[in-house]
Amino acid sequence: MPIVPAFQGFLASIGATVLWLCRETGALASFALSGTTHVFRPPWYPVELMRQFMRIGYYSLPVVGMTALFTGGALALQIYAGGSRFNAESVVPQIVAIGMTRELGPVLGGLMVAGRVSASIAAELGTMRVTEQIDALTTLSTNPMKYLVAPRLLAATIAMPLLAFIGDIIGIMGGFLVGIFRLDFNATTYIKTTYDFLQTGDVTSGLIKAAVFGFIIALMGCYQGYNSGRGAQGVGRATTNAVVTASILILASNYVLTEALFPA
Repeated sequence: MPIVPAFQGFLASIGATVLWLCRETGALASFALSGTTHVFRPPWYPVELMRQFMRIGYYSLPVVGMTALFTGGALALQIYAGGSRFNAESVVPQIVAIGMTRELGPVLGGLMVAGRVSASIAAELGTMRVTEQIDALTTLSTNPMKYLVAPRLLAATIAMPLLAFIGDIIGIMGGFLVGIFRLDFNATTYIKTTYDFLQTGDVTSGLIKAAVFGFIIALMGCYQGYNSGRGAQGVGRATTNAVVTASILILASNYVLTEALFPA
């Protein structure tokens, strides 16, 4: 008979987890809808928008550029090593180009920006919540969702495709440098092969993904920071949750977008 209470406890824990997941999903969806609608309704704060665009986009250029450069180089080495088994070393330029533009550019760039920006946004808004600055905005007749959340959502959604595009260029250049100086490819042939093989859809699909990833990054940072618990532990937990959830959602949404943009 002791098995029955244990089984009931097991089912109760599963039920509590499902209820918590449904509650969190509903709260996140409501927060995202509210933040998105405030983007299109006045008043707007262009100065705050530009400030967030600089913080999210411009200051993320070094980390995105370095990530793309070494990823492109490593990708060229791996493709060459694998292709040499089948006498297909010549496919290095094509695979580097399509791999960077479709997948690695937006995904790795999104993950790096998530680690930098989501944590920063969550820490900033969490600290504002703890010190009651968000409540002070409401007292001053300023909507916190419009002043704090909407500019960050819009700035990240605009900045990420630009970062991904620059990352694609740098990543392809990294593969080019490795191909020329390490793998003895002809520079003119490498560039021509890349240009002839790469299609507009390959680039635009990556930019669409990057825009979605930017929205996710800002959304999770704002959501976790805005709903941060009290005290230093609450801010730290919000920062960690922002990075983890943003990274998981980026990988999950990448699969969904790949299925939608490139159906089998």
